[in-house]
Amino acid sequence: MTERAIEYYGREEGRYPGRLKALSRMPAGLYVKGNLPDEDIPSVAIAGARMCSAYGRQQAYAYAKILAEHGIQIISGLAYGIDASAHEGALAGGGKTFAVLGCGVDICYPKENYPLYRQILSEGGGVLSEFPMGSAPEAWHFPVRNRIISGLSDAVLIVEAKERSGSLITADYALEQGKSVFALPGRVGDSLSKGCNYLLYQGAGVAYSPDCIMEELGVRYQKNLERKKRNCKNGLTQEIQKVYECLEITPKHLGMLTEETGMQMPELSKVLLELQAKGFVEEFPRNYWRKFGESYEKMV
Repeated sequence: MTERAIEYYGREEGRYPGRLKALSRMPAGLYVKGNLPDEDIPSVAIAGARMCSAYGRQQAYAYAKILAEHGIQIISGLAYGIDASAHEGALAGGGKTFAVLGCGVDICYPKENYPLYRQILSEGGGVLSEFPMGSAPEAWHFPVRNRIISGLSDAVLIVEAKERSGSLITADYALEQGKSVFALPGRVGDSLSKGCNYLLYQGAGVAYSPDCIMEELGVRYQKNLERKKRNCKNGLTQEIQKVYECLEITPKHLGMLTEETGMQMPELSKVLLELQAKGFVEEFPRNYWRKFGESYEKMV
């Protein structure tokens, strides 16, 4: 890979990110290696523990991959653990990902992530920092840079975090900035889940799947749903179409569907089973139904 030039964009320059101009502590400028996030494309920040569990690493990767596959940019901090897994998932999903560093952009920290640093750049993403070139990764830099991670994003997902995790600082910045915050629920008593469970207690969105984040951003599944919707309209009765139109990616309970369709339970169940047999819907979980798109569980 050809070494990328490092650019500097002051806050008065046209290429300075518009999303950051709304921050109360707007960076004076940004050093950029590679590209900046596209302001016309939704972005999600994914943050969490460095010393994460295998489960947390898997979920960060899976969420980032699915979000990237649907055109969403992934923002993170290139740290060990959740950050690195989020970047890797975004790249596996064919998307672009951007790393906001707590050091100069000419320094890869941690150095073990240098192959990932290079891949982010080679795949059209970017490495960003407000700290000048040559700046060492000092401890106080990281909480400060978190406001940029949230500032560049439309929503923030916290995957795993301890009670006093720096990821909670990112969540606090996001809330101050008016961004949506989601947290992955964890087991009660698990130290790596305390931060996420606290956020949920405070009202953060429950990240039960990438669907809810995409719904918040107004992103819709396109690949399979539009094709299946066309097929459904072309080949099914008006009654079955009515049921199909009431369904969404987010699962709905049978009771809600009876109210929305005005159909009796036996009749509704028959229609749902017919749609399921044709591959248009799925039951997920029991007694909850949704349109059959690219199921998160099947892609993890």
